[in-house]
Amino acid sequence: MTLSFDLTSPQTRAMLAANARTPEKPSLIGLSRQEMADALGEIGIPERQRKMRVQQLWHWLYVRGVSDFSEMLNISKDLRAELDRHFTIARPEVVEEQISNDGTRKWLFRFPPRGAGRPVEIETVYIPEEGRGTLCISSQVGCTLTCSFCHTGTQKLVRNLTAEEILTQLMTARDRLGDFPERGTPDGAIVPAEGRKITNIVMMGMGEPLYNFENVKKALLIASDGDGLSLSKRRITLSTSGVTPEIARTGEEIGVMLAISLHAVRDDLRDMLVPINKKYPLKELMDACRKYPGLSNARRITFEYVMLKDVNDSLEDAKELVRLLKGIPAKINLIPFNPWPGTNYQCSDWETIEKFADYVNQAGYASPIRTPRGRDILAACGQLKSDSERMRKTERLALEAMMIAGHGED
Repeated sequence: MTLSFDLTSPQTRAMLAANARTPEKPSLIGLSRQEMADALGEIGIPERQRKMRVQQLWHWLYVRGVSDFSEMLNISKDLRAELDRHFTIARPEVVEEQISNDGTRKWLFRFPPRGAGRPVEIETVYIPEEGRGTLCISSQVGCTLTCSFCHTGTQKLVRNLTAEEILTQLMTARDRLGDFPERGTPDGAIVPAEGRKITNIVMMGMGEPLYNFENVKKALLIASDGDGLSLSKRRITLSTSGVTPEIARTGEEIGVMLAISLHAVRDDLRDMLVPINKKYPLKELMDACRKYPGLSNARRITFEYVMLKDVNDSLEDAKELVRLLKGIPAKINLIPFNPWPGTNYQCSDWETIEKFADYVNQAGYASPIRTPRGRDILAACGQLKSDSERMRKTERLALEAMMIAGHGED
């Protein structure tokens, strides 16, 4: 059974309306240590104290996970009040939380206005698995890439997310899952029996991360900082549709694992499925992958390949995929197509997917078939779309009909 909770109270809506009319306070979340020190200097914190204060704030924000200055108990009451007057460390509003029948969770987050803009909404997904939990994070509100098989691509780009907004997706998810150590259990949270609930993060949500490079870089460097959120860079994966000029920078300046949304092995087909291919064709993309800093058998590139019936799922496509990836330490994730209202694509037959996987495996590449997760709440790969464009009842019924019709294949 799918559960869905609308968590927006009338009081919260009134508060958001009021906030839209008042100057916003800058957030300390998402700032580098030097930026945080400079911000403290601007409100009169003496230079000799700034390093210590930054260290305190960093610990409270990223180790303890507090969202209110009043909880920072080793900072004087007067200073806490001063910080609260000038800055915020608030989380986004959790508008809705949906829980799939397979345990996948999807949150609709609303962020306050930026400048003269309006509040924006994005989706973030948590996928629990045995021994690990993966959080799928968004980098933009909407998307510019218009990949023809992707639901997110049908929503126009509104704006880039800030480093703060990227990070607070992770921090709010950890709040909801009871995943911050040394904290009291938040209401409604699930307390992990041992270890972390969120062990991995993937930049595979709404948007193209490399079209928001600087904010994504800042957020991921903070997420992997050993004195804070402390996620290993080998447990952080950035997925791109092929913005080749930024691929080398990703390895050099961020140093996380790389995933490529490939989906086709010929330029003519990829031009249609992933239109950015017209600007950065396959040869250029593969050259950038071969030169990715730190690439090795221990640090392989993941190639994502959605299986579309009678489009890209033939044995010839499998053979060309092997040829295309020759010399690149790689893993191929085969993704059964996840339906969404209005799509003209269908998922490949299961037998076809298995034959495709067998050929790629025999050629020496790991090619796991990704188990669809969260389809019933539109949380699966390619299904994310801000609920600022909420599905009509007729669309939900259409999705349910597609799911019933395709149940035997998947």
